[in-house]
Amino acid sequence: MKILVLRFSSIGDIVLTTPVVRQLKTQLPNAQVHFATKPAFAKLFEASPYVDKLHLLSGSLSQLVRELRAEYFDYIVDLHNNLRTRLIRLQLPGVPGRAFDKLNWQKYLLVQFKINRLPPVHIVDRYRAAAAPLGIRDDGEGLDYFIPPGAEVELATELPAGFQPWEYVAVAIGAQHATKRLPVEKLIELVQNLAPRPVVLLGGPEDESSGHVIQLAATSLVFNGCGRFSLHQSASLLRQARFVISHDTGLMHIASAFKKEIYSVWGNTVPQFGMYPYRTQFETLEVPGLPCRPCSKIGFAQCPQGHFKCMRDQDLARKWPV
Repeated sequence: MKILVLRFSSIGDIVLTTPVVRQLKTQLPNAQVHFATKPAFAKLFEASPYVDKLHLLSGSLSQLVRELRAEYFDYIVDLHNNLRTRLIRLQLPGVPGRAFDKLNWQKYLLVQFKINRLPPVHIVDRYRAAAAPLGIRDDGEGLDYFIPPGAEVELATELPAGFQPWEYVAVAIGAQHATKRLPVEKLIELVQNLAPRPVVLLGGPEDESSGHVIQLAATSLVFNGCGRFSLHQSASLLRQARFVISHDTGLMHIASAFKKEIYSVWGNTVPQFGMYPYRTQFETLEVPGLPCRPCSKIGFAQCPQGHFKCMRDQDLARKWPV
């Protein structure tokens, strides 16, 4: 049976599809699992044993559709369910399939009117429902992330002295939207409260300057890894950490794949959207009782109310694990 899985973005969302991909490959006899995504995310599958072939949206949608038609799929599992994936499904006539339920009206009620009609179901389980007609079942396992050979970070050679496996704290300071990130002054407060534990800051090149400011203000051992490591290398540093502190972002889900203890920091979004850490020990850090939360299901460049209390009022002076 040849199955096409559709999900074009983003890092965290794609990592959250990995249980379904694994279950399709391991539970269906002679399954061939193909995955369509953008070129930027191909690296997420380069070491996966569960994906037989990638199809990349590197040109026009019509080019991709021509490539997909030549495969003669038996079923389509649409884990994106947007205009682009609907067009793909329409242009593969005769191929049965199902899209996952995005629960858009329930999210709208929660964001606009603070009425929660969302089911207490993780998005991974909603993804699995799209493949349910094929007979796959929950295998009780978590997320997958496979680091290719040669991409592991050797702490002794690539980090300064004082950073030992399972002893430092990994803090992922980035997020796509500003309202999902702690301000720099709160990140400085966080790092100070973590002392004397060594801290590795993780993020993209856009987070490097913030990481530098945090490192300069620190009174304990802090390494600014923002912009220095590839995604696989960042995953390796998450895997070797004692525990992980992260915003609602892709690195949080990668840490979940390694079963790390996670402290997830929530600002304008809320765990009720169903994208909290999956099947690992975690604690959510959020400001309860704010009447403006959630203000978006994604995020903004700045707080719509101007006060940004969901992040500025975070209590970071807690007892962190030893």
